[in-house]
Amino acid sequence: PYEINRKGLSRSFQITNIFPKLSVFENLRCGVLWSLGYRYTFLRFLSRLDDANERTEVLLRQVGLERKRDVLAVNLTYAEQRALEIGVTIAGGASVILLDEPTAGMSKTETTHFINLIKEVTVGKTLLTVEHDMGVVFGLADKIAVVVYGEVIAFDTPEAVRANARVQEAYLGSPVADEQGGH
Repeated sequence: PYEINRKGLSRSFQITNIFPKLSVFENLRCGVLWSLGYRYTFLRFLSRLDDANERTEVLLRQVGLERKRDVLAVNLTYAEQRALEIGVTIAGGASVILLDEPTAGMSKTETTHFINLIKEVTVGKTLLTVEHDMGVVFGLADKIAVVVYGEVIAFDTPEAVRANARVQEAYLGSPVADEQGGH
């Protein structure tokens, strides 16, 4: 996995995967250290690594957790833990970000906030997400691939996918009539 990450690919998991007994800052700094070429050693004092600490502070602001800087990750709300995981995912500077159901288990308000967060932190990067919440998909995607029973039945812009009769039939049971009563 670390070799894949070094090639510019990073991912988050469907089930939150953070270091619960480390602070928010320490979680983010773990991702930053490797991206800056530091290797874990007992000979370095992490507080003296100005470049890593500055980059971590930037990440804290990006994911909106600056007020939770010194809080242990285990004590964050679910949505905050997901935001922290996104921060760890982007900490290494990967150009391709994979997210597996990033908003699963979130309220509508949290989901809306999280869509905006994902958009902000993935600017200039390739984002690939697996998501079942169509509001999230349409809120994030430039292109959508719809898979039914392992077969790609559509790959297009959100507008074209929304209007696709095969997609409508697969997910709604029949094509949705347009305003004029046609299909």
